[in-house]
Amino acid sequence: MIEGLADITEDAFLGGRLRLRQKRTGHRAGHDAILLAAATEARAGDRVVDLGAGIGTAGLALGRRVAGIGLSLVEIDPELAELARTNAAANGIAAETIVLDVTADAQAFAADGLLPDSVDVVLMNPPFNDPARHRGSPDQARHTAHVATEETLNAWVHAARRILRSDGALTLIWRADGIAEVLAALSRGFGSLSILPIHGEAGRPAIRVLVRAVKGGRAPTRLLPGLMLNASRVTENQVTDILEGRAVLPLAEP
Repeated sequence: MIEGLADITEDAFLGGRLRLRQKRTGHRAGHDAILLAAATEARAGDRVVDLGAGIGTAGLALGRRVAGIGLSLVEIDPELAELARTNAAANGIAAETIVLDVTADAQAFAADGLLPDSVDVVLMNPPFNDPARHRGSPDQARHTAHVATEETLNAWVHAARRILRSDGALTLIWRADGIAEVLAALSRGFGSLSILPIHGEAGRPAIRVLVRAVKGGRAPTRLLPGLMLNASRVTENQVTDILEGRAVLPLAEP
């Protein structure tokens, strides 16, 4: 049961085709999750796991775009997990919700049906703010969702690698100035990387990177042209199409 319904808002995503209930305060769903979904390739029949799903934004956005996937939403916070479960049902998207710490061991994952080498696609938006440069929120849920420890990325990538089958794909979003951390974490067991920088404005450094990696992949790394969130009218139209679910990012193209 979700407590304090007066503190819950219902917000529209994907041009209104996805409506999500979320807490009025604390961590709020935004563009990062929608961009992550738009960068994730999946097909009907794939088993897909959204690690750190929160209220389910990225996973449900992917489920809205690709019918017939077997979707699991993994979230450590029971209240957010309940919102994710409610959101899936309200939007008519089949998904199981699992309350689980992404850094838990293989036995804990297996107890919830996430066995090694059993998943086709993992997507994740881990906490990525550097605690040395980012003042954490006093709201514990918001702090957990945003601030990384030194081991956060390695632990999340390890969890993804364990449950993915050979040739399964991981898609993640991270802060752009931490790309070296991403490459280091993915060097163990992943290859065939595709990297898409996200810029807030043209002429400014990237603020995010979206990365797709294949378990056991051996293809050369691809650095794709960056996406400008605020630039020309053409780019604005492209970004609007992506955020409203009418287009996908190159990482999601077969």
